[in-house]
Amino acid sequence: MLENLIATLKANPRKIVFTEGPDPRILEAASRLKNDGILESILVGNADEVKAAAAAGGFDIEGLEILDPATYPEMDAMVAKMVELRKGKMSEEDCRKALSKGNYFGTMLVKLGKADALLGGATYSTADTVRPALQLIKTKPGNKIVSSCFILTRVGADGKEENYAMGDCAINITPGEDDLVEIAVETANTAKAFGIDPKVAMLSYSTMGSGKGDSVDMMRNATAKAKAAAPGLAIDGELQFDAAFSPVVAQTKCKGSPVAGQANTFIFPDINAGNIGYKIAQRLGGFEAFGPILQGLNAPINDLSRGCNAEEVYKMAIITAGLK
Repeated sequence: MLENLIATLKANPRKIVFTEGPDPRILEAASRLKNDGILESILVGNADEVKAAAAAGGFDIEGLEILDPATYPEMDAMVAKMVELRKGKMSEEDCRKALSKGNYFGTMLVKLGKADALLGGATYSTADTVRPALQLIKTKPGNKIVSSCFILTRVGADGKEENYAMGDCAINITPGEDDLVEIAVETANTAKAFGIDPKVAMLSYSTMGSGKGDSVDMMRNATAKAKAAAPGLAIDGELQFDAAFSPVVAQTKCKGSPVAGQANTFIFPDINAGNIGYKIAQRLGGFEAFGPILQGLNAPINDLSRGCNAEEVYKMAIITAGLK
């Protein structure tokens, strides 16, 4: 999967901004991206601190752009643009204070076209990465929410790569029916970008009415709405995971379903199920998990885990910029 994205980036050079420039994990990844000829990077932070951290770690950042909000020569214009974007919700003083921080400053660099993509969260919380994006980048036309998915991949016993998409595992705590429709469609689009032909299962503890309850009704209704919203998408539900995944179980529980037994894109009813589900696959199933990949924004912005390592930063940077 990554090879295809790397080829795209080498053919179409792009620039990514890292909101936590002095972090050694960021510096190691940015150095690799530069030396591999994949991405240009902007490092946000005090130039002396960034260079000292790079020297301490032995990371080659020669030629990379380092931008410090405290000395940025176009800050006044950036503040004015942010005041305009916030439409009275933040004063000039509020905007200037926000832009002194890497998360808001980096997001405005994307908004102003100084960078194509952003990756943050090595030290910021998910909320602190998503909030500036919602306020400044905003959602795509037709989208009302930002959602997330994880791409899970491993090499199977037969030597073939197995790839799956799971959403929403990180952003929406208790999505409603319409939110689930958007999550399903956006996760299917993300799956396509990774070369997965999406077959979407709307997951539940019930398969086609075998169980009862509000959450069962919600997944069933969301499935119907998603079919209407994206008639060309292979989607079905509500389905238990075994019926969605196993052809044998599918023959017993929902024979004739266009998705059951062959699903590769899984939509969870809430964040509890999603977060638990992808981590079980990661830890017990031996899958590598890429994400959370944010969906629904006007520009590619992604969030790192604060426990990430340099390898994860490197791969998430490729994914973020490659999905533009």
